[in-house]
Amino acid sequence: MNAVIYHNPECGTSRNTLALIRHARIEPQIIDYRTDPPDRTRLAALITAAGLTVRDAIRQKGTPYLELGLDDLALDDAALLDAMRAHPILINRPFVETGMGVRLCRPSEVVLEILPAIDGPFTKEDGEVVGR
Repeated sequence: MNAVIYHNPECGTSRNTLALIRHARIEPQIIDYRTDPPDRTRLAALITAAGLTVRDAIRQKGTPYLELGLDDLALDDAALLDAMRAHPILINRPFVETGMGVRLCRPSEVVLEILPAIDGPFTKEDGEVVGR
């Protein structure tokens, strides 16, 4: 199975998601979205395929969300996507795409919905055990 993860190696959730993918014996294509963000069309497609709204896919914590005025509910999707492209840290993470679908993997075990069954439990960085 092929998999793509839009990854931030500084994020524990993103690291746990990557480790879960590898636990499923899949070596994904890893894209550091901060330095190589998806283009506007691809970003919109990922968000839609994950069943989210553009606003749902924006990260607020640790980003310039408020400084950019993105809390203005009058902003349309086009303006929000433009902000996400201009400031990739606004893209919530990690998005994962496999042949089974696309998910925003928060929490990290959401990735299990789009992976084949894993062998045995997996222990996250914080000690929490997950698996099916």
